[in-house]
Amino acid sequence: MTTELIEKEKTESNNFLEEIIEQDIAAGKNGGRVHTRFPPEPNGYLHVGHATSICLNFGLALKYGGKCNLRFDDTNPVTEDTEYVDSILADVRWLGFEPAGVYYASDYFPRLYEFAVDLIKKGFAYVDDSTAEQIAALKGTPTEPGKPSPYRDRSVEENLDLFERMRKGEFPEGSKTLRAKGDLASSNMIMRDPLLYRIKFAHHHRTGDDWCIYPMYDMAHGQSDSIEHITHSICTMEFIPHRELYDWCIEKLDIFPSKQYEFARRNLSYTIVSKRKLLKLVNENHVRGWDDPRMPTISAMRRRGYTAAAIREWARRVGIAKREILVELSLLEFCVREDLNKIATRSMVVLNPLKVVITNYPADKRELMEMGNNPEDPNAGTRKLPFSNEIWIEQDDFMENPPPKFFRLSPGSLARLKGAYIIQCDEVIKDADGNPTELRCTYFPESRSGSDISGLKPKTTIHWVCANCGIPAEVRLYDRLFTVEDPANDERDFLELINPDSLKVVPNAIAEANLAEAMPGEKYQFLRLGYFTPDPDSKPGKLVFNRTVTLKDAWSKAKG
Repeated sequence: MTTELIEKEKTESNNFLEEIIEQDIAAGKNGGRVHTRFPPEPNGYLHVGHATSICLNFGLALKYGGKCNLRFDDTNPVTEDTEYVDSILADVRWLGFEPAGVYYASDYFPRLYEFAVDLIKKGFAYVDDSTAEQIAALKGTPTEPGKPSPYRDRSVEENLDLFERMRKGEFPEGSKTLRAKGDLASSNMIMRDPLLYRIKFAHHHRTGDDWCIYPMYDMAHGQSDSIEHITHSICTMEFIPHRELYDWCIEKLDIFPSKQYEFARRNLSYTIVSKRKLLKLVNENHVRGWDDPRMPTISAMRRRGYTAAAIREWARRVGIAKREILVELSLLEFCVREDLNKIATRSMVVLNPLKVVITNYPADKRELMEMGNNPEDPNAGTRKLPFSNEIWIEQDDFMENPPPKFFRLSPGSLARLKGAYIIQCDEVIKDADGNPTELRCTYFPESRSGSDISGLKPKTTIHWVCANCGIPAEVRLYDRLFTVEDPANDERDFLELINPDSLKVVPNAIAEANLAEAMPGEKYQFLRLGYFTPDPDSKPGKLVFNRTVTLKDAWSKAKG
């Protein structure tokens, strides 16, 4: 994260979390330390919602000279994998943050087990033989208190024995759980004897088969925070009911008093982040994988060409509050455009080629036209493009019978070729169906860009590529994956809401020769077309480009 962005954040109004932190610092709480953490479960790829949490937790630590841990909440061996661990760590670092430490809840399994034994010894936990259905039936309702399990009054000695035997694998899955002795009359249903441990015979991606009992979220999370001496444990609003149990466990165990704070989710329009639904999109081949550039995952945004700086800026602009809102995707795209405009190399690519033959330009002549790489960056330098008597232009830049206010090329009209000459269309060659296949044009030698003395005033400038030097390319034009603004809350099946035009493949584009060595991760502005980046599918002699974002917000204009 850049120093400039940190300084920018320091000068702006504080959000409620920053106010809490500054009050804690002023009061000398925790010795003035600020220590946060980002605790993803490694059961999938991180998405845009995680990006806001990453920026928040790491950003707070940076702003207040503190630390932020990356801790994998790997307490469910059935759904977790090292593939996700690696991708999460890569995503965090790509966003521009380096964890103070990388930890795993599984690192603390022995310590968490000791905590559970301590709760049993203090009379705050017991082993329950009830089934999940029986436990649910005894919990009561929000207006009626729960009823005690018939196993709630087991002695400390019996509970210790049973829990140790659970640990040794003597009981089948589902036969026993460890529960806390909470308040069966609590208005907070979570506090009605919550589950702390369950039996699960599953291979863990880090601990192998060492354990057959695993802590529940509420047993692992707060205690892991405490072990790491986290001062501000920040999560989303759905964890508010869990805060009481978070505090209860810390109090009963008499360990470091980490504190939980909540903020509201920032949902993104035209986007779904449900792991179940995203998995369905992948498994049923509605998209090409977790990093398909239409997906909301961080790896997909990276592949599409979004920059980490743009995502951080978007998260900053969206801000933090206690009320959930739906954020316009157009704001994220604006941040992406704003950043790419400063760093993207300008290039020319023709998506739907139409040949132009310049009849009065010598067939054996070649010129090099010098063009700037980025007018926003004085240090970006220039590049030279070959020019000859045969070039490609966009089919959309020509119309044989143009309507009023069509200012591009048409029979008898003038157009400037970007960085080159002014041309005039003299003749249209057509195929058997009447479609233009070639334009015969003349050029004006005295109209060269930078030294134009022709006195001609064409009303348009169009891009082009030398027909003899251009290289083939496939271009993938991406758009919103869903057609409705809030697909997550639409009553229809979300698969019915998929945008049929979310991907358009242009197989036979022609790119300027300077793009021959373009590599994935590099950023380009194709003049008049948008921002693009090479896709990892690119091969020698066959480039593939992803459109990151259009030059303007065409979606909002079309919707309006």
